[in-house]
Amino acid sequence: MFWSLAPLVVACIVLAGLVGTCSLQVAGPKSGPPPEIDAGLQLRADAADLRFPVRLPQLPDGWRANSARRDSIPDGRTDPATGEERTAVVSRVGYLAPNGRYLSLTQSNADEDSLVASFDGDRHPTGTQDVAGVSWVVYEGGEGTRPVWTARLNGPTGPAQVAISGAGSADDFRTLATATQSQPPLLAR
Repeated sequence: MFWSLAPLVVACIVLAGLVGTCSLQVAGPKSGPPPEIDAGLQLRADAADLRFPVRLPQLPDGWRANSARRDSIPDGRTDPATGEERTAVVSRVGYLAPNGRYLSLTQSNADEDSLVASFDGDRHPTGTQDVAGVSWVVYEGGEGTRPVWTARLNGPTGPAQVAISGAGSADDFRTLATATQSQPPLLAR
């Protein structure tokens, strides 16, 4: 049976190498700079497409956006007009702080509980952090669970639930929170 599968395995490896979906590095993986994205472009598109107030944080030098994605949370928000549960939408951008630690900024039209539950792990509120007059609720979990800070930011076009999570220090969380809450929502096109 081995000899009948061997040509098939070799053919798959050759095909993967030719297509470019596979590579072999005998010396092991090489480190390089992390990817970088244009957070402004991504968040402007999210503001236009997702139709809730999205903010573009103005971060100090040394911070870099390196990932972005959209998501949804089934039954993640309660429609204020009807009281019905609706699907919430999520905009998430990942940042690297100057110290190299990763933090994510999540903006959504979800309710607080639904947004916090959308992160991996079980968390419970442990207190609040005041950041320039805005109260951020801090959620923490057990060993290996990263904290989540969340706040409801109001704007001229309505509220947005914002959350920060990651491996950064409390100062990193404060910097990202300040840089986000101090900005007006982007205009939807």
